[in-house]
Amino acid sequence: MFRVHDPFRRAQVAIAALFCCLGFQYATWASRLPAIKTHLGLTAAEVGLLLMATGVGAAASFPLVAMLMRRLGSRRLSLVSALGLALLLLVLAVAPNYPTALVIMCCDGVLVACLNVAMNAQGAALEATYQRNVMSKLHATFSGGSLGAALLASGLNTVTSTVAVHFGVATVILLLLVGYARSGLLPQDQPAEKQQENKSRTKWTLPARMTLWMGAAMAFGTVIEGAMNDWSALYLRDVAKASAELAPMGIAVVSVMMVTARLFADGWRSRWGDGLIVRGGSALAGAGLALALLSGGVVPALIGFACVGLGIAAVTPCVYVAAAGQGSDALTLVATMGTVGLLAGPPVIGFIANSTGLVWGLGAVAVSAVLVSLCSTQIRWTAAEPDLAPEVRDRLDAA
Repeated sequence: MFRVHDPFRRAQVAIAALFCCLGFQYATWASRLPAIKTHLGLTAAEVGLLLMATGVGAAASFPLVAMLMRRLGSRRLSLVSALGLALLLLVLAVAPNYPTALVIMCCDGVLVACLNVAMNAQGAALEATYQRNVMSKLHATFSGGSLGAALLASGLNTVTSTVAVHFGVATVILLLLVGYARSGLLPQDQPAEKQQENKSRTKWTLPARMTLWMGAAMAFGTVIEGAMNDWSALYLRDVAKASAELAPMGIAVVSVMMVTARLFADGWRSRWGDGLIVRGGSALAGAGLALALLSGGVVPALIGFACVGLGIAAVTPCVYVAAAGQGSDALTLVATMGTVGLLAGPPVIGFIANSTGLVWGLGAVAVSAVLVSLCSTQIRWTAAEPDLAPEVRDRLDAA
């Protein structure tokens, strides 16, 4: 693999490899759920429980992740958890029965929680060390990893339907990504002076009020992401009466807008600040989706979904940066609440839709976006700073 000589770029690409790993690993096993269902002879309810096991493992791992972050640091924890996720694919491929698969997926959830916290801590440390915004682009590579895994699954399916072969190839790719990331990750979570300031935070304490506001914003934000992925196609088909060919475009529109926005969001953060981006973006998502639901029809729905993707894209990167500034325990708690939102959101929306209709269900998603905006007003955000090139920054510092 190519090597980048500039320290900032080398660290950025290495951390991006971790984000890519997480998206790639998740999409790899998710793409083969039908084959796993057939191999183990599962019912639809058992598949749902299998998926829930991952979320339960991630949500219940908060004390473990907090302890590991303090003892190992983000660099070692990210490498160990990414390596574990790669090898876990091989174990899942040969799972002999359903109970074993449940245990494997619960372990997957724990490792996902570890990698999620550690890689976001690395991303926040990169921003703090070099005073440059990169978190949104890092989150975009997660989506890129998911896309790459989907393309790999589609390509290998034309050659062989064997899950073990597919997961074996995917494991090799993941190991290459982990190996590439190893030499470029930051050796510490924060600059030395920041570490000195935070020595008093090495022991876990009750979360501060602002940390809880961050967790709430993260939870509502992930509710939106999960619900749009799970329910947008169904809304287009059953409510907007879109054709079978057009119904999947809901997910596509949200995904494309999110990836595009995340590629540009770091520049927006430098210009307007994280707080304004989160407040304005979540308000746009809520208003756009609400107007689409009130208008009805396919075109308004797609426009509303585009507003959601555009508006919510930078929420989780910005909240992760803010949480990392409060210490590893705050970051771990906020990441855990995000996992809970991702796990609980789609079923709650389904319950509302089953009781009152899918329009009201997605209306709850619009309300979640408004709640993100309200929660963000209680968070102390870093001020906007120009994202200067290193040589320009050095000249200003020397002056």
